[in-house]
Amino acid sequence: MIGCDCGTCRSGDPRDNRLRPSILVEKDDGGVLLVDTGPDLRAQALKFNVRRIDAVIFTHGHADHILGLDEIRRFNAIQRRPMACYGDEATLRDVRQMFHYIFDPATPKGGGVPQLELFTIAGPFCLGRDEIVPIPIFHGARPILGLRLGRFAYLTDCSRIPDASWPLLAGLDVLVIDALRERPHPTHFSLSEAIEATARLAPRRALFTHMCHDLGHAATNARLPAGMALAYDGLVLDL
Repeated sequence: MIGCDCGTCRSGDPRDNRLRPSILVEKDDGGVLLVDTGPDLRAQALKFNVRRIDAVIFTHGHADHILGLDEIRRFNAIQRRPMACYGDEATLRDVRQMFHYIFDPATPKGGGVPQLELFTIAGPFCLGRDEIVPIPIFHGARPILGLRLGRFAYLTDCSRIPDASWPLLAGLDVLVIDALRERPHPTHFSLSEAIEATARLAPRRALFTHMCHDLGHAATNARLPAGMALAYDGLVLDL
C-alpha cells in the first residue's frame, strides 16, 4: 500500500510483494491466454518474460483489471495481428468507454493504438482445443465472470457464488478464489468466507488471491487448513 509501514508492506518475503491479480495460461496447443489486463501488465510482462498472448479474457471492467489494456499494442506488433478480447456485455461496454480512443475512427493510428477484436461471452466457448466455461459470480451487486478450464477454476473479486454456479465448480483439482482480508467486505470474500466456500467445493488444492496487506504470506499460510494457501506473484501451476 502506498505510504504504509505495516509488516506486510515492509516484508522482505518476495511473496508479500504483490502486483495486481492476473493469470497467464499456457495451453497444451501452444496458445497463451491472459486473464485481465491490470495496470501492472507492462511490469508483469517484463518481470516474467511474457512474449506472446493469443487472447484476453476479462473478468469485469474495474480499473484494476483493465487499465493495462493499452500494453496489448506491443503484442500486436510482435504477433502482427489484432488481439481477441472476451468479456460480458457490461465489461466490454466499460472497455469501449474507458479506452474510447481505440475505437474512434478519428484517432491517429501512428501513435500505436491497440488493435482489438471484442467478443461477447454468452456461454461456454472454445479457444483452440480448450473449452472455457464462464462462471457467473457476484462482485458486490455487480454480476461478473469467473472461469473454468478443465479441472481448474479462477474466481477473483468474488463476494457471492449464486446457486446455479456451484455445480459448475464441481470436481476441481485447483481452485483460485478471492480472499481480500480478515474483516468482512461488501464486494470481496473475507478469508473465512473463502475458506468456507473452498470447503464446500472441496478441490484438491485451493489458492487465495486478491489479498490486501492485512494478510501477510507466511503468517497467514501457517494457520490455513490443509490444501489451502495464499497465491503469490510468479507462482506456476502444472495442470
